[in-house]
Amino acid sequence: MDATAQAADPATSPPGSGTAEEIVLEGVSKVYPDGTVGVAELDLTFAAGELSVLVGPSGCGKTTTMKMINRIIEPTTGRILLGGEDVTRVDPDRLRRRIGYVIQSIGLFPHQSVRTNVGTVPRLLGWDRHRVRARVDELLETVGLDPKIFGDRYPAQLSGGQRQRAGVARALAADPPVLLMDEPFSAVDPVVRERLQSEFLRLQESVRKTIVFVTHDIEEAVRIGDRIAVMSAGGHVEQYATPAELLGRPANEFVADFVGADRGLKRLAVTDVDTADLEHPPVVHVADGLADARAALQRHGARWAVVLDDDENLHGWLSAERAAGAGTVGSAARRMEAWVPVHSSLKTAFATMLQLEAGWVAVLDGDRFLGVLTPESLHAALRRSVEGVAPEVAGAAQA
Repeated sequence: MDATAQAADPATSPPGSGTAEEIVLEGVSKVYPDGTVGVAELDLTFAAGELSVLVGPSGCGKTTTMKMINRIIEPTTGRILLGGEDVTRVDPDRLRRRIGYVIQSIGLFPHQSVRTNVGTVPRLLGWDRHRVRARVDELLETVGLDPKIFGDRYPAQLSGGQRQRAGVARALAADPPVLLMDEPFSAVDPVVRERLQSEFLRLQESVRKTIVFVTHDIEEAVRIGDRIAVMSAGGHVEQYATPAELLGRPANEFVADFVGADRGLKRLAVTDVDTADLEHPPVVHVADGLADARAALQRHGARWAVVLDDDENLHGWLSAERAAGAGTVGSAARRMEAWVPVHSSLKTAFATMLQLEAGWVAVLDGDRFLGVLTPESLHAALRRSVEGVAPEVAGAAQA
């Protein structure tokens, strides 16, 4: 069976029931006949339903580790448990039917249509023609390839990004509980690569497979991984942690050098806005008089206020200068451009501040105003994400 198109055995996993399974490596090593150590005594657990990334320089054993999971490479020592079953004691062909596999070169059969490529494993597993067709069309829709347009095309008629999506669809065709991905997006240009990463994260939200993803790119690892294993030469794991922990507390000098001196900026991308970190400036409403607004600003010692409508939704903002004179708040308020949805990343919030040259951004749940992030509260949120400390008072002195 082609290694790039493996999937679950319908005898154990009917369509739609490929429940994610935990992968556990216990003392796993790979030593070649000439004595070269490819992987050294690995003890790792890839949690069910999570996307775990193996990252490190070339030759550190990332791909070797991944290939030992489905026994394309046989481990020298140790045990690999998939859903509690020792894979080293399982028939390799039976094992690979439980595992989807996507590689950098995609591996689509050039003389078969996209529809035929994606349906390879279900046909090998004996699915009837109508069931295969329905599953293939469903998956092509899922990965953003209209089956009416792309189903009968051949790989050479697709762009690099489209071929990659077809490869992902083929790996998922029989709903495997585990997906192995070996630098799947590295062969496309940066713009397409970022789009594919976003689409894949959206897909993972719905399918929740146990995924082991190999890359040499720390930016990609940080963006997509639930947990990241940083590997060094000889197949050693230097640190296995969440992106925020990895960037905030590198275990040693090797990890610190590998993730880069700009790890503080990278951490912004993996830390979400938390409502506990928001500041709460004065709030006025569109129907209030400007005299009432001035009084509110004076009570808080503030230079601006957030303006809400009658439903407590964000309307805009009002500066102390524009609050002078008579009239209503609604007549003097300015449109609010600097805002982000709740649970956006701190990177998104910071980028919005910079792009709009704003001193703060509003945080919304739909249209409902929750509070604001300032540079001070953003910094406090970033520190707390690593240190696990309670929210700091906004504007307090920072260490």
